[in-house]
Amino acid sequence: MHRLTKEQARRIAVRAQLLEAPRPTDLLDVVHRLTLLQIDPTAAIAPSADLVAWSRLGAAYRPADLKQALEVDRTLFEHDALVRPTGDLGLVLAGAADWPDYERTRAWLRENDRFRRDILELVGASGPLTSRDIPDTCVVRWASTGWTNNRNVTRMLECLLMRAEIAIAGRVGRERLWDLAERVYPADVDVPSVVEANRIRNERRLASLGIARKKSTKMPLEPIDVGDAGEPAEVEGTKGEWQVDPARLDVGDFQGRTALLSPFDRLVYDRRRAEELFEFEYTLEMYKPAAKRRWGYFALPILQDDRLVGKVDAIADHKASVLHVHAVHEDVRFTRTMTKAVQSELEDLASWLGLGAVATT
Repeated sequence: MHRLTKEQARRIAVRAQLLEAPRPTDLLDVVHRLTLLQIDPTAAIAPSADLVAWSRLGAAYRPADLKQALEVDRTLFEHDALVRPTGDLGLVLAGAADWPDYERTRAWLRENDRFRRDILELVGASGPLTSRDIPDTCVVRWASTGWTNNRNVTRMLECLLMRAEIAIAGRVGRERLWDLAERVYPADVDVPSVVEANRIRNERRLASLGIARKKSTKMPLEPIDVGDAGEPAEVEGTKGEWQVDPARLDVGDFQGRTALLSPFDRLVYDRRRAEELFEFEYTLEMYKPAAKRRWGYFALPILQDDRLVGKVDAIADHKASVLHVHAVHEDVRFTRTMTKAVQSELEDLASWLGLGAVATT
C-alpha cells in the first residue's frame, strides 16, 4: 500500500496528463499517452479536442494536424465522440460483434434489419456520406425522450459504428462522413478478447491519469475508474483506496507551469477526483441559464504548477478578432506572478486562435 500526500498525488496526476514543463512536441505521442481526445461541438473558444492538444503542445499545434492524422494518415481514428490512436483500435473493437447487450436496442435493430442493409448497400456503393445523404427507410422509428428521438438515420449509423460495420472516415465541418469500416480501419487489426481488452484499457487509462479509483460512478464515453490496474494507495485527507501507476511514483523532479484547460480535459473530467485531490470545485455551466452561472458558459480551469487555482470565463470573437475575458475567478488569492502567468497564457491562446487582442469585458 503506497501512502501519498495530496501534493504527491496531484503531481502524479499532472505529470501523467503531460501538463508539466517542458511541453511535449508530438501530437501522436500526446494522444497515445492521453489515450483519447474528446470531441464536443461546443466551440465558444475552440473545440475541446483542439484545446486539449494546445494546452499540451502550445503554439506548435495546428488543428489541421489532427485532421491530417484522422483522415489522411489514419494514425488516429474517431469512435463514439473520442479520438484515439489507431494502435488502440483492437481494444475498441473487442466485443463489437455482440453489441448491444441490452434488449431494447437489439429489438430495434432486428425490426429495422432492412433499414440497416439499405445503409450498408448505399454507403458501400457511394460512401463516404453524411447522414443527410442517407434516406430514412426505417420500419420502426427510434423513440427517445432526448435529442435522438426519431433521428433514425443517425441512430442506426451510430449502432453500426459500435458494431464495427461502419466507421467515421472524416468530417465536413461538424458533420461526420460515414464509410464501410473495412475501407477506414486497417485490415490487420489484432482484436483481443473482451476480458483482455478491458484489462489493457484499464492499464492504459491509469497510465494516462496517474492515479484513479478502482471503482467509481459509471460515465458516458469513457470510464474514470481503472479496476485492478496499478497498485493500491492511500492519499492523505481522502477516504478509501486509490490505484496508482507505480511508474509515476517518483515526482521529486516535478516542474510545474501554468495552463488553461478545456472543461473536458481529463485532469478535471472526474469532478470528484478534482475535489478530493485538488480541492477544486467545477461544473460545466453552458446548460444553465446565464443568471444561474457562477463561472461562465465555458469556463476554462486554470492549472498553476500542481494546483487548480481558478477559472477563466472567456469567449473567442473571430469577427472582431478579440478574445473577450469576462472574468478570471480566483479560487485562491493570486500572487502577482500568477496573475502575469495567466495573462500570458491568455495572450498565447489568443495568438494561437489568430485573434489580435485580449480584452477584459
